[in-house]
Amino acid sequence: IMSWLITATVAMGVGTAVSAYGQIQAGKAQEDALKEKARQEKIAAEGRELERQQQLAKALAANAVSLAAGNLDMEGTPASIALESTKNIGMSEGMIKMSDRLAVAQLKRQAKNARSTANLQATSTLLSGGAETAKLANKIA
Repeated sequence: IMSWLITATVAMGVGTAVSAYGQIQAGKAQEDALKEKARQEKIAAEGRELERQQQLAKALAANAVSLAAGNLDMEGTPASIALESTKNIGMSEGMIKMSDRLAVAQLKRQAKNARSTANLQATSTLLSGGAETAKLANKIA
């Protein structure tokens, strides 16, 4: 019975260590995946920004052509209309950029939290496994 208890104690300790190691590795993998997702989101946001700028350039060019041709169906001077359009576009662009930055920042925070959570779970596993191993070791002594 004594050798069985020793074997069980060693096995429990090894199992606890393996479990904790697995939790840490899983946390690292999740962190890496979320960081990659954040990197991809940043690239996608930059692509969307470029597309928006191209569309804005087309719209501004169309407005300039329309103003030059004298096709004014709106109230106000061409300068005031252009100024108001520019303000609205600027506000919209600012909100979109901020939203994109917040999405990337959130993914980075999730990555950091995933790693921290895994480390805490591993610590908990080691502590509870260590306590169980110590109980079993006391039976041997």
